[in-house]
Amino acid sequence: MRVEIWSDIACPWCYVGKARFEKALRDFPHRDEVEVVHRSFELDPGRAKDDIQPVITMLTGKYGMSAAQAEAGEDNLGAQAAAEGLDYRTRGRDHGSTFDMHRLLHLAKEHGRQEQLLDVLYRANFAEERSVFGEDERLVELAVAAGLDADAARAVLADPEAYAAEVRADEREAAQLGANGVPFFVLDRKFGVSGAQPAEVFAQALTQAFGERAPLKSVDSGATDGADGADACGPDGCAVPQR
Repeated sequence: MRVEIWSDIACPWCYVGKARFEKALRDFPHRDEVEVVHRSFELDPGRAKDDIQPVITMLTGKYGMSAAQAEAGEDNLGAQAAAEGLDYRTRGRDHGSTFDMHRLLHLAKEHGRQEQLLDVLYRANFAEERSVFGEDERLVELAVAAGLDADAARAVLADPEAYAAEVRADEREAAQLGANGVPFFVLDRKFGVSGAQPAEVFAQALTQAFGERAPLKSVDSGATDGADGADACGPDGCAVPQR
């Protein structure tokens, strides 16, 4: 079974939701049969790379809330993150473009390090003092921490077209599936779960999706004598027709 997760590194609920989903997956009896694929989604697409501002300033400007309301929201998110065992800085974080991070995540996917890089990026953005925005070398350091080659990461960041099509394709697919926010979880392209739901909800979704997988239907001629293309190879080898 495949679970696809659309998310953004700038999204605090994606950070929390990932932890809740992983908690449910750890307890899922068929977890070894679940493939998890992370997809790109930008909350602020088209934002310039050098357009960086404090999170509180972004919240007050984008959503029209007061500074006190924005700070209260961050405090709530900090508590939610702590409940999942995650570190979260409620003050002093930056907000900016995540496009380059998504491009690096596609590089990491090719090298089997996508999960590791996503975790490193989340922690750097939400728990560490140094900003993840604006400096390519900061992203190179994080890529290396996730097990990627530094020169490969630099080459991607130096070429604005590298993996750009893959990021945009993920985002178009999210729109086609009806996702207008993240995190968005899609299980076997049959079930969708929106938001950082409790682990119990993810557990229920995993159980339902796994249980409703359609069994393979065989289409053949019904022949039993090897006629009409019914010959096949199996664990014991291939039957050789006798002429």
